[in-house]
Amino acid sequence: MKSYLVGGAVRDRLLGLPPGDRDHVVVGETAESMRAAGFRPVGRDFPVFLHPDSGEEYALARTERKTGRGYRGFEVHADPSVTLEQDLERRDFTINAIAEVDGTLVDPFGGARDIEARVLRHVGPAFVEDPLRVLRAARFMARFAGLGFSVAPETLVLMREMAAGGELAELVPERVWQELSRALAAPTPSAFLRTLRDACALSAVLPEVDALYGVPQRAEYHPEVDTGVHVELVCDMAARLAPGDAVVGFAALTHDLGKALTPADEWPKHIAHERRGLKPLAALCARLKVPGVHRELAMAACREHLNVHRLDQLRDSTVHDLLARCDAFRRPERIAPLALVCEADKRGRLGRADDDYPQGRELQRLHAAAIRVVACDIIADGLTGPAIGEALRKARIAAIGKARRG
Repeated sequence: MKSYLVGGAVRDRLLGLPPGDRDHVVVGETAESMRAAGFRPVGRDFPVFLHPDSGEEYALARTERKTGRGYRGFEVHADPSVTLEQDLERRDFTINAIAEVDGTLVDPFGGARDIEARVLRHVGPAFVEDPLRVLRAARFMARFAGLGFSVAPETLVLMREMAAGGELAELVPERVWQELSRALAAPTPSAFLRTLRDACALSAVLPEVDALYGVPQRAEYHPEVDTGVHVELVCDMAARLAPGDAVVGFAALTHDLGKALTPADEWPKHIAHERRGLKPLAALCARLKVPGVHRELAMAACREHLNVHRLDQLRDSTVHDLLARCDAFRRPERIAPLALVCEADKRGRLGRADDDYPQGRELQRLHAAAIRVVACDIIADGLTGPAIGEALRKARIAAIGKARRG
């Protein structure tokens, strides 16, 4: 059997990054011969098999032909006549079109050269056939921008043509969310947004976020002024505070959506932008089928981030009610990530990256004090029915006040 290590495992080794999944391509075999050799088939859309010992993926070399719109409009051809170079040619970027066998690189499209030059470049003209590759380019930039990568100018031209052609509208929500969530878990999510903006594609993928660019904020609070730039800074700060956490990242991305709805005659103030942001956030979550855990934290952060910023000005009862709105007594795990999102918002501003954010620690401390008061303590006093809930609220407010005043 003639097999080659391909794709991300080769790329990441050349970049000096920790190894991830190891994928292989097999040349000159059939599905029948793979099964006869003990490989277990797992591919639904094309022939992929698991190695009987290592469990690593082995795919038959294949070609793809465009047959319709969208990323699903392809006909896959896999048989023993398909060469390694033909298989590599169908891949998206040169840095992903490198194979390796016995320590020797097979690199017909100059991927190793582009890794050295830190350039993300498409393999060939077939790039335009798959609109998902626009999002993949942006997601790779979120991962590799910190290493000095940029998108090749000719690739950016093709991405703009794809966006202008309207094919991004053909992408199914699940695939958009998959790329977005992976970008938000990457080290530099802002590069995802900037790349899509440069490709004129952000308005098609995340119109609610694209609408934030060009919306001014008060310079004394936001030296960066532009709300879109602020969101970029917040997303990168969230990635710094909670590495790899797309739940925190999504809330950071969407916390200020309401500012796009502020009437222009009210600029640069954004009164009630927290409330205004809930409707576009709900629409975005519904459209992309965002998982519930991401949605709930994002809603809480959108609604409450200004309250957390001014936590020391809130009454004890208001702090309690903030926690209750976040369902923090039934779901105590929500408060720590909410504090991180709010910290990312405060530090995601020009020149403010190293600011302290005591409000986040205080929110968690007050929550811990309040949650120590439980219903069984109240029931022991002989109360029943609705009186239990009211007494529990009062006791928790008292606990918050006691924690504040030592």
